[in-house]
Amino acid sequence: MSAIRVEQLCKSYGSRQILRNVDLTVEKGKLVGFLGPNGAGKTTTIRILLGLLESDSGVSEIFGQNCRANGKQLREEVGYLPGDVHLYPNLTGRATLKFFANARKRNSETEYCRLAEVFGLPLDKKVRSYSTGMRQKLGLIQALMHKPALLILDEPTSGLDPLVRKVVFEELRNVIREGRTILFSSHLLDEVEELCDEVVILRDGTIVENQKIETLRAHALKRVEITFKSTDLLKLAVPEQLQILKRDGNSIQGTWSGNVELLLNWLRRFEIQDLIVERPDLNDLFITYYSDRIKN
Repeated sequence: MSAIRVEQLCKSYGSRQILRNVDLTVEKGKLVGFLGPNGAGKTTTIRILLGLLESDSGVSEIFGQNCRANGKQLREEVGYLPGDVHLYPNLTGRATLKFFANARKRNSETEYCRLAEVFGLPLDKKVRSYSTGMRQKLGLIQALMHKPALLILDEPTSGLDPLVRKVVFEELRNVIREGRTILFSSHLLDEVEELCDEVVILRDGTIVENQKIETLRAHALKRVEITFKSTDLLKLAVPEQLQILKRDGNSIQGTWSGNVELLLNWLRRFEIQDLIVERPDLNDLFITYYSDRIKN
């Protein structure tokens, strides 16, 4: 049984179609990045999974249970952090977490005290005195503190400084080590690359890719710089996968698409003085992927 199963999910607001036949499966024990530009439908999908929003058609299940019919029960079992955290301003951080623990009928005091210490959050201040980053920490603690089998996090590191982000990453890695599952929505591609096992890309309400990160990287452009021993070689025709952006003396700089082994096979016939092939990051992947789809 998958942690999340979505099939042919559709949602519209009037004439505007937000989700178009979305298919998504997240297996247990995985940390999956959920990517897409603003307006792609990520938050709408998450709200349907939580039973907070009803789809027009299609199937949405968490651990085999229908998200709408069993929404109340699932919300007690799932840890959720919304993209915009709103909390009671007149409660202290401690009172806020006690409220969530009581609502879930769980005794989570030991864990939320541990997390508050790890994140460096003072619990006896009122929420209205918290900075944006402190409110984000409190939101993360309420999502994590009952050790849910599934975490759904919408932009979890928003407002956090780099040092706190590293602490949060380690806590999320611990969740996966314990066999639990995370769906992680973000627009920060570097943190998705650092954390996630797989990436799901949503564009215009449709899943356009669902792959392991290494598989996606293989399709991304690689930055290359080739220095030949002879300038005469620069006049030769180059493979279609190589796009030359700059020529300088006996060097060329450009991009290579596809398997790098094909590039090496082509270069074997020449005398090469230097070769640099830079591994793509997810920013390259994202730009390349969307550019290819837009052209098509």
